[in-house]
Amino acid sequence: MSIKNTMKIKSQILLDELAKITQKNLNYAQHLKTLSFEKLNERLSQDSWSTLECIEHLNRYGDFYIPEIKNRISASRSKSETDFKSGLLGNYFAQMMLPNDKPKKIKTFKSMNPIYSKIDQEVLDVFIAQQNQLLELLKAAQNINLNKTKTAISISKLIKLKLGDTFRFVIYHNHRHILQAKRVIETI
Repeated sequence: MSIKNTMKIKSQILLDELAKITQKNLNYAQHLKTLSFEKLNERLSQDSWSTLECIEHLNRYGDFYIPEIKNRISASRSKSETDFKSGLLGNYFAQMMLPNDKPKKIKTFKSMNPIYSKIDQEVLDVFIAQQNQLLELLKAAQNINLNKTKTAISISKLIKLKLGDTFRFVIYHNHRHILQAKRVIETI
């Protein structure tokens, strides 16, 4: 896949597309609540993540990004613009998270790797709550400038991304691992 340097899209169209993906992620997590704890903990291999570990990984990122996004939206004084134009770095990170036929393996930071963690089905409740919060934040973002409002990223508070790119990264990342969880469930 070739990575474009930047992308330009109507801000409302971007927010609507991201809300649709988030709603799909939320719906799938609600479906997972109907499955047994044993099924949710099965792995494809000894060193792969179970479905619950996929969700826990997302919760760990949500613990950073949801408060960060919320604080930046609350502090923003910039009015919304019609168009969103991604930044080079933000677009790179977002594109990297997009799921495709052969997802590129990305090394997970140790603090974000849930493998062999003691987790239970409560991780689904946390994820569902986080997805509902993301939907609310996407609504709130309709009134601010996705280009001028900047957020820190989990690997360095010194690097700032445009809010639109942060939303793209987080939501694409969620979708990527929801698809991973789905593959585990469907393969077992």
